[in-house]
Amino acid sequence: MNIELEQRVAERTAQLEVDLAERRRLENALMAADQRKDEFLAMLSHELRNPLAPIRNAVQIMGLKPLDDPHLRQCRDVIERQVEHLSRLVDDLLDVSRITGGRFKLEKKPVEVATFIARAIETAKPLFDARGQRLHVSMSDERLIVDGDLTRLSQIVGNLLNNAAKYTPDGGQISLRIETASRGGGSPEELMIRVKDNGTGIPPHMLPEVFDLFTQVDQGLDRSHGGLGIGLALVRKLVEMHGGSVDAHSDGVGHGSEFFVRLPCRIERVDVKGAPASAGDAIKTPVIQRRVLVVDDNEDSAETLALALQLEGCDVETAYGGQQALELAERFLPQLVLLDIGMPGMDGYEVARSIRAQPWGADMLLVAQTGWGQEEDRRRTREAGFDAHMTKPLDYPRLMSLMAQLPAPPRSAGIAAG
Repeated sequence: MNIELEQRVAERTAQLEVDLAERRRLENALMAADQRKDEFLAMLSHELRNPLAPIRNAVQIMGLKPLDDPHLRQCRDVIERQVEHLSRLVDDLLDVSRITGGRFKLEKKPVEVATFIARAIETAKPLFDARGQRLHVSMSDERLIVDGDLTRLSQIVGNLLNNAAKYTPDGGQISLRIETASRGGGSPEELMIRVKDNGTGIPPHMLPEVFDLFTQVDQGLDRSHGGLGIGLALVRKLVEMHGGSVDAHSDGVGHGSEFFVRLPCRIERVDVKGAPASAGDAIKTPVIQRRVLVVDDNEDSAETLALALQLEGCDVETAYGGQQALELAERFLPQLVLLDIGMPGMDGYEVARSIRAQPWGADMLLVAQTGWGQEEDRRRTREAGFDAHMTKPLDYPRLMSLMAQLPAPPRSAGIAAG
């Protein structure tokens, strides 16, 4: 009897070991698949950003040239809208990867509600203008403060406005209302952000799913509204990370929809009458005669960026490889080096380390311009000696701001490259 019991125990133990081994194998396979997914998304973003860079550079050039021909202006507007759309898709894909992988962190600080609302409206305005839609904004004069990440709060409202614009016909009406209510006990207050449209509406059976990842309300073959089913999923994730909630309501197809975001906030009893200032209202600081070296093995990208900077008043040289970049940097002595990372032969990291090793390169402003934008990539650029990391297509306002901080060189400064 004991022999039979021992045999059954041994068989059961052996089976448990097999089951545990299989479980470990499946877990390892899932981890590997998740890693491959992250690598794919990073590669996808890199490959999408590369063609976006010369397109944005071309748009910048067109914006600096006289646009007397209405067809030329129309083409420029189309390019700009499509570049912004592609850029948002790339950013959304990377944000989803970081959030689902638990690698996403908010940079929280006190933020005025009027500030992130203005940024969101500015982001969505080109889409409203293109479709002839009218946005009605209603806000309190009270100074409302949210403890949160300014960029992500702007993204929440921007995604809701873009979603409303997509599903509202040309000439339609969209409203954005900012309200407050007590959360109980009198403090803290609750911020309510309401985005309402008179568009296509949401079928009742889809309402519980609209915030799920990759959900598409428009499932017809024509896919007329586009999108990846990411924007609203990101809204929910970001709102929840800020301690809030989001809901959707619609009376059905053809009756429009309304989205409600609730966030904890506090009210400072200060009258701030007048519309919030837009980031686009800032006076542009002219960049005059800064010496810039542009390095990129993609010649279209390098040449269009160089031309855009020349039109801004900069003295620019271009290099298409690492060794050429080092030789030009030593002769030209640029104040700013815009350096691509992924180049054959000598990559951007090696070029940056070589520049920093030279007495003449210690004070140069080194900016990585790259399609790689993960946190690990940013860490590597910092360690290689870069001062800033910019993903393609470059953020021109940020680039202009960086250059405006550089001292204007003497008229005789710089040695022309031979």
